[in-house]
Amino acid sequence: MYNKIIVSLALEHGIAKQAFKVARSLRADGGQIVAVHVYEPLQGSVNAYVDEEAVAKALQGAKDALATRVADEPDVELMLIKGHSGRAITDYAEKIGADCIIVGSHKPGLIDYFLGSTAARIVRHAPCSVHVIR
Repeated sequence: MYNKIIVSLALEHGIAKQAFKVARSLRADGGQIVAVHVYEPLQGSVNAYVDEEAVAKALQGAKDALATRVADEPDVELMLIKGHSGRAITDYAEKIGADCIIVGSHKPGLIDYFLGSTAARIVRHAPCSVHVIR
C-alpha cells in the first residue's frame, strides 16, 4: 500500500475514473491521492508570437478542466505544474515524497520506439513505483 499517490492526468485522455479507482485500491489508510496535470509552456520562438492574455486564458482553461475532471472526487487533491510532462511529474514526485505514480499509456507504435512516450519517460526516471494503466 502507498501513502502518497500521484495520478498523472492528461486532460485530453479519458483515464481519470479508472486511474482514481486504481489509486484508491493501492492507497494505504490515511494515504493521499494527488491529481497532477502538466501544463507545457510555449517554446521560446513561438512565445514571441502569442500574447500574454492568450497564454493566461489557456492556463485558466487547463485549471478549469482539471477541476471539472476531479469534481466528483472529494478525496483527491489537485496540482497543476508547468514543464515537460515526463520530467515535471518525476521531479514533482521526488519533491513531495510520492511513493507511487499512476500514469496512462497507449499501445506503443513505431514512433514511440524512436521518440519515447511520456509514460516510458516516467517509468525510466521516477523515484518511486509506477503503475501504468491502459
